[in-house]
Amino acid sequence: MLSSITKRSVHKVALSGARRTISVQSLLHGSPEAKKAGDIEVQQHSRIVARGKYVHGFEVHRVQPGAIDEYKAAAEKYYAGIKDAPELHVKLTGSWETLVGQQDTFVHILEYENYAGFDKTTELIRTSDHAKAYKALLPYVTSRSSQLTQEFAFFPTAPPHAQGGIFELRSYQLKPGTLLEWENAWRRGIEARRKFVAPVGAWFSQVGRLHQARKELREKAWQIDGWAETVSKVCGTTFREMRLP
Repeated sequence: MLSSITKRSVHKVALSGARRTISVQSLLHGSPEAKKAGDIEVQQHSRIVARGKYVHGFEVHRVQPGAIDEYKAAAEKYYAGIKDAPELHVKLTGSWETLVGQQDTFVHILEYENYAGFDKTTELIRTSDHAKAYKALLPYVTSRSSQLTQEFAFFPTAPPHAQGGIFELRSYQLKPGTLLEWENAWRRGIEARRKFVAPVGAWFSQVGRLHQARKELREKAWQIDGWAETVSKVCGTTFREMRLP
């Protein structure tokens, strides 16, 4: 996609170069006017499809293969600690270890009271003993990534499960500008799959890797009517991993 866009842009510059000077910034990212218009469109789509009540933070840790047990103990102390601290106003949606996919990887999903709540919670953690607990797990981690997401309005996140089971986490890279269209297709796909799975949540990213939608399903995935149309709305690559709670 990048190469084809570049070729078209260069071709346009060659035709109009005598009349207008185009900067590299405009060539790569569009004019400031176009970029602003695109940002407004994305924000409008986000408001339409988002529930708007909570912000969910995805924290992904890749752990040294020989330090899994030590990491689990340290992670349990930290995440259980912040979950049980009422002054932090944060909930732990769940913690999972990857079973199929990127091995030695752990995912933690935290629920904040919108963006203001996220800012307040993270600041309180930085200035408390919970920060020490977090630093205690870092020696076992080889890399970290984080992402802030919002729930789709049609699918509020289910409360934490205590009975175990196997969960499937899917990540889709959407074509920019197709969030609203994809949400409509996804809504129908979810209803089709409810016959066979117990969905946990569906989110789209706003801070981190953009144009990405996540879906978490419990138990088995089935090939049924309505699903193919949903998947056709995504870009080429689908990221799919299996996790244990």
